[in-house]
Amino acid sequence: MAIKWPRDEHSPTTSGTSSSPTPSMLSEIAPIPSPCANSSSVPWTVVPRPLTIFVVNAASAVLTSTLVTTNHKSKLTGVTADTSSSVLFGDEVACVLEPDVTYGPYYVLGEYIRSDMRENQPGVDMYIDVQVIDVSSCQSVADMYVDFWHANATGVYSGVIADGNGDSSDATNLDNTFLRGVTPTDEDGVAQMIFIFPDHYVERATHLHFIGNYNGTVLSNGTYSGGSVAHVGQFLFDQDLITSVHEQDTYVTNTHEFTLNTDDMWLQAAAADGYDPVMEYALLGDLVADGLFVWISLVDMTAAQEVEEAATLTADGGVISNDSVIGGGAGDFGASMGGFGGSVGSGNFAGSAGNADGQPSK
Repeated sequence: MAIKWPRDEHSPTTSGTSSSPTPSMLSEIAPIPSPCANSSSVPWTVVPRPLTIFVVNAASAVLTSTLVTTNHKSKLTGVTADTSSSVLFGDEVACVLEPDVTYGPYYVLGEYIRSDMRENQPGVDMYIDVQVIDVSSCQSVADMYVDFWHANATGVYSGVIADGNGDSSDATNLDNTFLRGVTPTDEDGVAQMIFIFPDHYVERATHLHFIGNYNGTVLSNGTYSGGSVAHVGQFLFDQDLITSVHEQDTYVTNTHEFTLNTDDMWLQAAAADGYDPVMEYALLGDLVADGLFVWISLVDMTAAQEVEEAATLTADGGVISNDSVIGGGAGDFGASMGGFGGSVGSGNFAGSAGNADGQPSK
């Protein structure tokens, strides 16, 4: 069935509880051999994406080198905004786990359920399909609520105030909701959204964030609350595509220094265990400016994850979390940068403890 945009049928107006089932809990599984290998219901064939599968302990540098030299532009022709997800993903199911990757300091809780999160932000239109697969069965996961967010064409996130995120003196950005949205997966496990192509900011290559959540509550104001986080990830893009997009009018005004895919520590983390976090794509016309369709599949690890929001969208606007990694007062970006569990310090991102791995979180 062809995709229809926007998908207003997923914009509920009454409160209730998500009907998605709680996935079975698995602690760890090796990506090779596939857990689907002995499945009688879903055949295990090959990963239908241009990536060589490495053993678990493959050096991340080798993985990254392979990914950044791989062309993820699809050979499919005639792709439009209405192309069916079955055409994009085909019949093959690839049960290769995507490692959980930091959700960064800009996660906002309680975003709107919608199919289009552009809000008139200028940039290259981008249609996205993300297919979620259950690791225990290699079957599609329906009714998982997927939270997307990313920076705009000048490298700024809505909903947060922080040094390095646009004008940190502009308190109105706390109430902004552009380029953030939640949408449920359909019966084929596919979440669909309309974005603009993201742009980069300091020390990060161009990327977008993803959180998969189940058993939460759909509120009467069209937002999603509660539930259990099953997966936290990031998706990235071909360097050549990034370069082409950045030549467009809106993107050239981004003054942040470029970080290439080869230098992005979180691409290396996302590529662990043989997963390819770079999205496959097709142009929707002859030029990048005509828009893009991007897609990717991932395996739901089903283990509950802990996340801490920087802010929460409420009926009265955005509210900074008491436990946020975004500190108060003027501080240099990157100074005393901490992770999610850090206590608030004197400068933005001043948490002192760092995350579980002691790494800065973006």
